[in-house]
Amino acid sequence: MTGQSTLQPGQGSSSADRDEVRLPPIRPGGYDPADYAEAVARAAEEAGVSALLVMTVLHNEAYKPHHPLLERLWQWWKPGASFGLANMHRATFERVRRAHDLPGRWQDLRDDPAFAIHAAALHLKDLDRGLPRRHVRRYSRDELLALGYNTGERNMRAFARGVPPGPMARSYLRRFRAHRNRAAEALATTDHGRPA
Repeated sequence: MTGQSTLQPGQGSSSADRDEVRLPPIRPGGYDPADYAEAVARAAEEAGVSALLVMTVLHNEAYKPHHPLLERLWQWWKPGASFGLANMHRATFERVRRAHDLPGRWQDLRDDPAFAIHAAALHLKDLDRGLPRRHVRRYSRDELLALGYNTGERNMRAFARGVPPGPMARSYLRRFRAHRNRAAEALATTDHGRPA
């Protein structure tokens, strides 16, 4: 039971992704981030970040169903929950919206997958600006950015200095490393995407 995004260009979708991007399916287990590889490649290119980073973050954030109806129900049950394919919280979205003058609202993330991917790519770009060029060698730059996506910029900077991540951040990092190959395979099939 999939549908099409119904937002018109400028209502929340990025300028890099004017085509319709299919909504995630409602059935459990039917969502695959690889289905959004083209949108990821376009959003990453427009934001100036690695498509592989964005796609791997989407794989990490695929732990819950992302159909708009299910996200509304999730929101009803847990009001502070995140929205969209990349699970963005309201405060994070508002920072990204202000920094990049985005036309949409936080609620648009659940209804417009292309917009959610675009906002995630812009957020990763912002995190990259805040990450020192030199950091501990145990993490790659993309790993630190993913940790920043998950735990916030302040924690990301601490990890870059060598502060050990807690159990949840370590789990996120393990999943991020495990999903890299799947993300690269998904991007290899796109016209735009280059895995790095």
